[in-house]
Amino acid sequence: MKLLLINANTTHAITDRLVAVARAIAPPGVTIQGTTARFGARYIASRATAAIAEHATLDAFAEHGGDADAVLIACYGDPALDALRELATVPVLGLADACAREASRLGARFGVVSGGGAWKPMLEEFHQRRGHADRLSGIRTITPTGGDIARDPDAAIASLAQTCNDCVTLDGADAVILGGAGLVGLAARLAPLVPVPVLCSVETGLRAAFAALGTTPGLPDTRHHPVETLGLEPALARRLG
Repeated sequence: MKLLLINANTTHAITDRLVAVARAIAPPGVTIQGTTARFGARYIASRATAAIAEHATLDAFAEHGGDADAVLIACYGDPALDALRELATVPVLGLADACAREASRLGARFGVVSGGGAWKPMLEEFHQRRGHADRLSGIRTITPTGGDIARDPDAAIASLAQTCNDCVTLDGADAVILGGAGLVGLAARLAPLVPVPVLCSVETGLRAAFAALGTTPGLPDTRHHPVETLGLEPALARRLG
């Protein structure tokens, strides 16, 4: 069985880190392929870059998803999740949606901590659209973006720990999601400093994707119908046409 990880950012080092984490926890017989967005931002940190990442995610799937048994959009915020489910015939999961579902099983309410202030309204809207708003205690962000944190995680630990604890003491969270591919690996360091479970979005998303391998995805609200396109990469144009 093969899992395709799509990094919707254009930073190859993050893809390499995601693949290493996936291979370390993958069940026997599961192979991992990682792919990095061909175009777009080094790290998504605004609505404009998130919009570009949706196109890049579809492009990456069209190029590399032909033999995948499941797909994980390994970018918190799940760019193009529903659009990709229109195109794919295998399970497609996103970090944020998978984490919200897991956190809801752990307690009544969950909080999200991420890097970059622009993510707060974007993630609030995401959880509202996906039906998780009633379980969400709040979104809290720290100033460095996920890309900044990935480059210097030690500098962010104290701020992340304080923000996670604010989710608990001020917002009433029963679990906290550490959201963002650039924050992979930090949940284990923060867990002793926070009195509720701290979920790594990457590890949680991976486990959900592994569980989905070999299953038949539920039908989305709509399926893609062939359309004529102009100017797209050949692989994506074929998928859409």
